[in-house]
Amino acid sequence: MPNNAPIESKQQLIDNLAAGCKPKSMWKVGTEHEKFGFHRHNLQPLHYDEPGGIRDILQQLAEHHDWQPVYEQDHIIALTRNGCSITLEPGGQLELSGAPLSDVHQTCAETNQHLKELKSVAEPLGTAFLGMGFQPTASRSDIAFMPKERYKIMSDYMPQVGSLGLDMMKRTCTIQANLDFSSEADMVKKFRVSLALQPVATALFANSPFTDGKVNDFLSFRSHIWTDTDPDRCGILPFVFEPDMGFERYVDYMLDVPMYFVHRGDQYIPAAGLSFRDFLKGELKVLPGEKPSLKDWEDHLTTAFPEVRLKQFLEMRGADGGPWRRICALPALWVGLLYDDTQLNQAADWINEWTIEDHAYLRSQVPKYGLCTPFKGGKVRDLALRMLAMSRAGLQKRAIKTSCGKDESVHLTAIQEIADTGVTPAERKLGKYHGVWQHQLDEIFKLCAY
Repeated sequence: MPNNAPIESKQQLIDNLAAGCKPKSMWKVGTEHEKFGFHRHNLQPLHYDEPGGIRDILQQLAEHHDWQPVYEQDHIIALTRNGCSITLEPGGQLELSGAPLSDVHQTCAETNQHLKELKSVAEPLGTAFLGMGFQPTASRSDIAFMPKERYKIMSDYMPQVGSLGLDMMKRTCTIQANLDFSSEADMVKKFRVSLALQPVATALFANSPFTDGKVNDFLSFRSHIWTDTDPDRCGILPFVFEPDMGFERYVDYMLDVPMYFVHRGDQYIPAAGLSFRDFLKGELKVLPGEKPSLKDWEDHLTTAFPEVRLKQFLEMRGADGGPWRRICALPALWVGLLYDDTQLNQAADWINEWTIEDHAYLRSQVPKYGLCTPFKGGKVRDLALRMLAMSRAGLQKRAIKTSCGKDESVHLTAIQEIADTGVTPAERKLGKYHGVWQHQLDEIFKLCAY
């Protein structure tokens, strides 16, 4: 079915998600990560059209590294190359959306190449990029929105439904891993396991303890922000753990997620708060009589923000931004756990007795307390150590090795150190802040720049 053909039934939406099923031999891994640009001379965030700003960065990448520019009206707003894209988040955060690749070694090499290219064009412009979960010093007003129409629509709507949505848009960065499934049952099992254990990833990657240059009393403020962004499109999705979970149940959830916009030609038509169910019936008041296309549905799928998101693959969304080694560690963590049947089944048994209250507790407490969060007579650190051991076993069984003979478990080293010590990246920075940094954060731009 062409992407622009009208959708006539809900079943087509279900079939669209089910089309993601593929045999294990075709499973891939994709990695996405965001980072904050800043001027080296004053540490201020990059705006779009200033000298050395985001537009110049994108143009230089296109000119020197064979990326193809994508425009919205007259503005360059993205780049594409060989199945990858570089896109702009609302506050100018630069995101690499990596290609679906065969293993973690490949996705790590892709990340490394991207960061080298980015550094090669940023340095002559006097700019650099920062790997953290939340912009540590810039205020919301210091950061300008990028010239993308969808962000104007979202920014007008966000304050109506939560108090931290604009901070989410402007001041957060994440690392994300995208993984495949073979069937509806496999998708459900992976969805449940990854959703239950997402707070453990949040704890391991916690890296956002500062706001406006001061301590914010969270280890992952980025994660906390999602709890007060928009209750209609965020949260732990209790229905995922119910017996009737499947593609249809997720479609029903998405049909009830309020819309943001409809994209037609070069225009984004505001539809904030309207119903995709009405759209499916041809009753969307901003486009009366018109029915959505699969492209409209795929756009709508991107406007929900749960900790795990379903498209034609599963997106792991619980981790703060961080350095290169942790960008490689996130896909390794999830591939080892979810792509080996033994580990996946053990993990499913492990989390099977957890209640919705357990999930809600972890979701609310981990952003503040990280690995020290008490849970079932132990701490989240205990969960992290167990999760890492299972992931390592899965990666070692895959036995995909570099020319040096190292399997994919080598990429777990950065987060194994965090679990072993029980000290998150945020806590290490807080120690420096209260010690050698003397309550100043300028050094963080040296420590955490790529």
